[in-house]
Amino acid sequence: MVAQLAGEARHHAKWRPLSRDEEAAALASLRELASGRADLLAEVAGIFEGTSEGELDEPLARCAARLCRQAGADPAAIPAWIEEGRRRSANARQPPFSGGSPRLGRAAATAPPSTCTPNFPA
Repeated sequence: MVAQLAGEARHHAKWRPLSRDEEAAALASLRELASGRADLLAEVAGIFEGTSEGELDEPLARCAARLCRQAGADPAAIPAWIEEGRRRSANARQPPFSGGSPRLGRAAATAPPSTCTPNFPA
């Protein structure tokens, strides 16, 4: 449900101000999809705001978040979801873990690569 709401909000968000008709259609669509779940609208709004800070698509994400707020997101729940979005964004920027295979130990990660042809006795 959260993914559907996020997709719908992002679909209606524009790089320009929405017309009254566009905004009305977006809000009606989000309200129908949310079925009164202000908590889910708050989650989507907060994640959009938290993950987009400082990114190139921040204005578009903020438009989507604003639509969620106007559609009835729980304002008290949004700050916690903004923090969660920031946390997710920070984690996504971390380099991948490269500690080697846990089963084979560190030696496997530093061992020279094997060749493709097996060494069978002649």
